[in-house]
Amino acid sequence: MQVSVESIGKLERRMQVLVPAQRVTQEIDTRLKTLSRTARLNGFRPGKAPLTVIRRQFGVQVHREVIGELLQSSFSEAVAQNRLAPAGSPRIEPQSMDEGQDLRYVATFEVFPEIVLQPIEGLELERTVAEVAESDVDAMIERLRKQQVKFTAVTRAARAGDKVTVDFEGSIDGVAFPGGKGENVAITLGEGRMLPELEEGLVGVAAAESKEIGLTFPADYRAAQLAGKQARFHVSVRSVEEPVVPELDEEFCKAFGVTEGGIPKLREEVTANMRRELDQVLRNRTRAAVLEKLYEANPVDVPNALVEAQIREMQSEALRRAGAAEGAPPPPREEFVEAARRRVGIGLLVSDLIRREKLRLDPARADARLDAMVGNYGDPAALKRAYQQNPDAMRQVESLTLEDQVVDWILERAKVREVGSNFRELMKFET
Repeated sequence: MQVSVESIGKLERRMQVLVPAQRVTQEIDTRLKTLSRTARLNGFRPGKAPLTVIRRQFGVQVHREVIGELLQSSFSEAVAQNRLAPAGSPRIEPQSMDEGQDLRYVATFEVFPEIVLQPIEGLELERTVAEVAESDVDAMIERLRKQQVKFTAVTRAARAGDKVTVDFEGSIDGVAFPGGKGENVAITLGEGRMLPELEEGLVGVAAAESKEIGLTFPADYRAAQLAGKQARFHVSVRSVEEPVVPELDEEFCKAFGVTEGGIPKLREEVTANMRRELDQVLRNRTRAAVLEKLYEANPVDVPNALVEAQIREMQSEALRRAGAAEGAPPPPREEFVEAARRRVGIGLLVSDLIRREKLRLDPARADARLDAMVGNYGDPAALKRAYQQNPDAMRQVESLTLEDQVVDWILERAKVREVGSNFRELMKFET
């Protein structure tokens, strides 16, 4: 087999391959002889048809099959012979495929880049650190109390935070419009779920009162036929209820599954959950910072084939997150080009580091990561079994775990400066 390779770009190669006609002919003859032992043809007993008849009957089909398989096998031999590492499938252009002639073709493909990592010891990194403070726990428990709020009827006028239940009917220029009528509608003043003018108009009303409220629909209102128009609503108030936050007592604890130990036990569990969430955020933040620094310090050419594959994957991810229907058009690829290039580049650097340093997956860490992934679901044991029975899902878990090990390996050798932060900032926690 004759092979010549030409560089036509940083990573692109054009390879010309010649497979001798003798090899092609031998492979065809071997296939036909094998076929003659089992072929059933009219007028001949099984396996007794002459080879000339077998060739006439099946020659074209066998030739086509042999050429297809030789294109694949000879390409693999050629890249191995020239110590090339293709990144993606080749584009093959046959030059000669006729029976009795040499098989000639041109294969164009990209190769993986040669990576020369800068010394890890020269990387300067920042690692964010933070703790869960007692005041954070206090604020979280207060939030939990507000989530358990109950409403009680009052006779006073409504104010911010109250729940007002109303019947209403709207009109524009004295004419009712579709969607402008509601009965027994509960509105919590200040939540912002209704138009601001309507909520503001309900401040000060009391049960059994009626009121006319005028408002203007926003120019970008979701119902285009109402956008920018002025309307009047006749509102009848059924009830006004004020929020009552539950006391911190045994009953409150039971609402969160704490049946023994009271408030101290609840604080303990809340603190543990907050620390787990904070630790995850800190790990993700550190991981992203380390990999970004590795990418910045080691510019690498990335194969377009891998970038395009990553773009398609990111488009699919975006569709899944949006809950798009099957067959929905993907978002424009231009939105993902840079992020895809970065992902591919980081992946190449991480893979090279794993290979050079002979890093191996820590099964215990992979198991711990899987436990963390399923821990927040209703039946974590069942979900864990489902993961373990899915090879693709487990490969993803193992890949992420090995990437975490790479991050730790880098942190042990780079120059790391710790930067303090706090729970509320990192978790965007507002009381």
